[in-house]
Amino acid sequence: MEANQVKSWFKIICIAILAFLSGYFIKSLSTETKEPHQASEKAVQKWTCSMHPEIIRDKPGRCPKCGMELVPLVTEGEVNEFSRQLVLSSEAAALMEIETSVVERRFAEVEVRMTGKLDYDETRIKNITARVPGRIDRLFVDFTGITVKKDDHLVSLYSPELVSAQAELGQAVKAFENLKPESSDTTKKSALNMLEAAREKLRLLGLLDEQIKAIEKSETDVTHVTIFSPIGGVVIEKDATEGMYVDTGTIIYKVADLSRLWAKLDVYESDLVWIRYGQQADITTEAYPGQIFTGTISFIDPVLDDATRTIKARVNIDNSDGRLRPSMFVKAVVHSKAASEGKVMDPNLAGKWICPMHPDIIKPEAGTCDICGMKIVTAESLGYVKAEYAPPLVIPATAPLITGKRAIVYVHDPNAEKPTFEGREIVLGPKAGDFYIVRDGLKDGELIVTKGAFRIDAALQLQAKPSMMNPKPRSAPAVHIHEY
Repeated sequence: MEANQVKSWFKIICIAILAFLSGYFIKSLSTETKEPHQASEKAVQKWTCSMHPEIIRDKPGRCPKCGMELVPLVTEGEVNEFSRQLVLSSEAAALMEIETSVVERRFAEVEVRMTGKLDYDETRIKNITARVPGRIDRLFVDFTGITVKKDDHLVSLYSPELVSAQAELGQAVKAFENLKPESSDTTKKSALNMLEAAREKLRLLGLLDEQIKAIEKSETDVTHVTIFSPIGGVVIEKDATEGMYVDTGTIIYKVADLSRLWAKLDVYESDLVWIRYGQQADITTEAYPGQIFTGTISFIDPVLDDATRTIKARVNIDNSDGRLRPSMFVKAVVHSKAASEGKVMDPNLAGKWICPMHPDIIKPEAGTCDICGMKIVTAESLGYVKAEYAPPLVIPATAPLITGKRAIVYVHDPNAEKPTFEGREIVLGPKAGDFYIVRDGLKDGELIVTKGAFRIDAALQLQAKPSMMNPKPRSAPAVHIHEY
């Protein structure tokens, strides 16, 4: 009996041990099969809205609140908490439609557009004035707008002073003719000097050499002086009438030569950095659509207009055919090649010398202006660069995210196994057309994001990583997943 009881207890203990081992083995198997499944669930890509981070979905789509496309939510552990890097799967990067561009050196093309109107060339306006006091007996041009040629007669002026000057000439002629052969050389020289002085006085009063010779040959006095036009052009002002008494210097007419005009253009402050003296400008008008008139920038106003916040630029335009009219509204385009530090590259002016008063005078070496005699200066002193100047580092204008004080670009790492993008602060120069000049922060040949940078930045913001708006990492807010 005792032996049977011992055998029974032994069987019970063996069964208990086998049951315990079987349970442990079964639990181990279930744990091993469950852990890979949990890991796979953890690796599932989540999608969220950059505007509403509480929206989290298991697949891409649009936000039910704002309609924006959902962006991938990076799983934990893919990036360092303080890193600006964002690592995506190839599928996520494709759905985000990320595009990149190579940082390169080039002279960016800048198209500066301006508006303004035509005006007279002030250097080609002449005042017709009275050289002697007297009475206007005849005005040969009765109204403004008449075209006159050079040396056309305009005014017939009676002047008592002219009569007096002619009497002096007559006396000088008689004194010279009455010289005796035995007169001393001093006497002859004195008489000749008096004669030349009398002639010069009449010249200064407006008489021509032919008129003076006629007065010397005859004893009749000339009572009227005729005023001739010094240039060809259009009479734009008439300030006197017949019978009017005038003094020396009184303006009678104003004549403007319209063979060359000025285009006075408004340049915005942001475009001023690309405008230079001596550049070529293409001018268009409403009167002649499709036709381009070429001019040269001859002056840039040093003072800003406080009312319009613009600066006046003046362009010389050839108008030999007379089609253009003063006060016409015009549009202008200047094509500049942007270099760094606000410099401009112009192959036609690189290494040349130019007159600071007349931009049409360009020479290959130092000298003086053929028109005004001023010393010409180097084109580099006017804001141009030499031909061997290295092009600046530029990036597309769509690449940087600009907050006002900071500029962020996302650099793509081509050597990474997965699409990897790293945020980087850079220093931008002026905007040159569709590009920005980079002063610091990038190197030639790097890949930067030109499309999709905001989506990358939004993903970093959702993880409380350094981003465009947050240069330093912050604590991430609690995110609740809502199933719909």
